[in-house]
Amino acid sequence: MALHRRKRTVNATELLNRRSRGLSDAGTINRHNLKLLRALIFQENRTFIKVWSKTSKCTIMYENGKIYFENYENCYSSVHSVPRVLYKLPRRSKLEKFEDALLCQSPLGEALASPSDHKPSLLALTASSWLCRLSTETGEELQRVYLSSNQKFRYLGWDVAREMLYVKSVQNKETPLARQAGITHNTVMQLAIFHVFPLQIIGVLDIKKGVFGNGVTDVGLSQCVIVVSYSNKSVKMYSFEHILQRKLTLGKQSSLLGGKIVGDFPFGIPVNIQITDCPPVLFEVSCCNNSVQIGGYPWHYIYTPLHKNHKGTHHICSLKDTSLESVLRGVHITEHLILQTFRMVEYEDELDILAVVVTKGEEGEGRAQIRLHDNQSGQLLRTVDLAEPWDETYRHELFFDKDTIIHVEQKNTTFCCHWCTWTCVTGEKKVL
Repeated sequence: MALHRRKRTVNATELLNRRSRGLSDAGTINRHNLKLLRALIFQENRTFIKVWSKTSKCTIMYENGKIYFENYENCYSSVHSVPRVLYKLPRRSKLEKFEDALLCQSPLGEALASPSDHKPSLLALTASSWLCRLSTETGEELQRVYLSSNQKFRYLGWDVAREMLYVKSVQNKETPLARQAGITHNTVMQLAIFHVFPLQIIGVLDIKKGVFGNGVTDVGLSQCVIVVSYSNKSVKMYSFEHILQRKLTLGKQSSLLGGKIVGDFPFGIPVNIQITDCPPVLFEVSCCNNSVQIGGYPWHYIYTPLHKNHKGTHHICSLKDTSLESVLRGVHITEHLILQTFRMVEYEDELDILAVVVTKGEEGEGRAQIRLHDNQSGQLLRTVDLAEPWDETYRHELFFDKDTIIHVEQKNTTFCCHWCTWTCVTGEKKVL
């Protein structure tokens, strides 16, 4: 016998009443709050309107309710009706300027030595190879680690599943003059790998031609796997756990530095992972743009094959036996057929909504519309027209974060951030 439970609606008054009585089911309350927010956003008398814009000569970044200007020196909070300055850092010199940055935050289930370790922080890499941890609320520097005086580090990346961060150096390229002189670089690039919560060094690894072979163009870390890209369009993966050797501790002495302190200037962090033979290849695939992603359970990988007939497709295969399970095909429809082109898709995970950007108009400058769809059914819930033109010849980014839409565009050397929020409207319909 099937039992049908009547769907029960919960309103804001009831939630506030439960909270006042000290009910501790925070997860359930949070889900109810998000359901209420979603219902409010799609009420007939509400829409999104643009309330704020700001330009910059530097790249504009958005992350989790914060907008970063002037190379992360100025931070605006977007939790208010109009973005407000959260902090402004002093102007940084060329050596101290940030090359790359990542937001570090996660709920923690255990007590850490420093209270600041529990709070969200911005991990920033300076041009002089310092890794800095800053408070996302004040910009205060919480921790500083010197990486190396021998390598130029420039890129940051996440291995989210293992709560690891990697710092990547620039590639050592041989110049024609060096080749004529017989000077070769065995080390192509270097990785420094850290645990977060708290920030601790795991190891530093040289990516050498003598170990990984010639033609290395890039390297990264994902799912505790070293991912190496080659100039022949192949990608090979190696187990990081297999090659991990001597452990290091930031702020402690190390015999690899002659007893000097790990992470201090000018000694930095020594190379503690030495590989003389190539580790076993876990997986190898040839793909377009050296781009392959692994995820899901059971494990799958998604990539675009090299053959020109597969251009614009994404193949989803089982990692266990490499069997093809699905093909995603992108379809491009020219303007003269429907005056309409899909530009990008943004997913709002907390509200489970897809925001699809569609442009209309002639080549070059046109108009853009954001279509908000239910992620489960695909039902179109609302369309929002952008007030600013959308010039497809320039770079665009769109962020949809609960009740906020952020559009960042680049025109020549100028960047502009348009910030939009939902509001109650009456009478004539407004647009962004």
